Amino acid sequence: MAQGVSSTMPILQARRLCKAFGGLKAVDELSFSLARGELLALIGPNGAGKTTCFHLLHGHLTPDQGSILLRGQDITKADSIRRASLGMARTFQVTAIYPALRVIDHLLFAERCMSFRGLDWLEPVSIKNSSLALDWLKRLHLDALAERFAHELSYGDLKRLELAMVLAQRPALLLMDEPTAGLPPAERQDLMRLVETLTRQEQLAVLLTEHAMDVVFGFADRLMVMHRGRLIAQGSAEVIAKDPEVRQAYLGSLNLEAILSSRHQHRVVDEKSATSASH
Repeated sequence: MAQGVSSTMPILQARRLCKAFGGLKAVDELSFSLARGELLALIGPNGAGKTTCFHLLHGHLTPDQGSILLRGQDITKADSIRRASLGMARTFQVTAIYPALRVIDHLLFAERCMSFRGLDWLEPVSIKNSSLALDWLKRLHLDALAERFAHELSYGDLKRLELAMVLAQRPALLLMDEPTAGLPPAERQDLMRLVETLTRQEQLAVLLTEHAMDVVFGFADRLMVMHRGRLIAQGSAEVIAKDPEVRQAYLGSLNLEAILSSRHQHRVVDEKSATSASH
C-alpha cells in the first residue's frame, strides 16, 4: 500500500474539471473523489467524455478549468513523471508488452523503473533475485509462465502481465482503460475478480472505464455515468441500474437483474470467506 497519505483523505479528487475542443465541451464541470480500497467505474455512451476525462487525470491533456488532487497534492499541471512519483499508474486498452522479453523480465523492468535503478534489468536475472517480482507473478497466477517469452502468452495472460507490471510499481491510484476489452465473458470475470481482490488487499484506489456491463455492474463499488461531457448520475450499481436518466441516455432496456443477483451472491461468498479467515 502506498504510504504518506491520511487513510481518511481521498486518493484522487477532481474539482469542476472542464475541457473544450472548439465549441464542443468534452468535459463539463466534472467533480468526484475516489478513496483507497474503492473500485469506481466511469461509464457512458461513445462521445460522453470518458476518454478525455482519463487524459486529464493522467496528464495527456490540461483542463481549461478546475483542478486535480492526488494524495492531497495539486497535479493539475504536473507532468506524468510527477504523477507517477505520487502513485498514479495506468493500464491501456492495448497492452504495452515487449514480445521478445520473458515474463519475469517485464516485472523486473517495472520494479526497477519505480526505484529508478536504471536499465541494468537487461542483464540476465534469475527469479530468486527479485522476491517482489515473484510475489506479483504468484498473485496474478503467472508464476508458472515466468520464463516464457511474452509472444508465447495468450491474450488473457498478457492482460494479467500488464496488470502485474503496473502493480509492481506500488501505485496508490490505478487508472484502467477498458481492462477486459477483447476477453470472453469467463476471462473477463476472472480478471476482474483479481482486480477486486487486489483493490481490497492493497487498498488501491481504482478508476476504470468499461463497456462490458457484467464488469461494471458486477464489480464496481460505485458508478459514475457521463453523457455529453457532464456527470448525470453516480451511486451504487443498484441505484444506477434504476436511474431513469441513465436508462434513457445509455442503458435503454438492458436487463441487469441477473448481473446484480450474481454480484450479490459473490459478495456474500467473499464476506463469509473473510469472516472464516479471521477466526
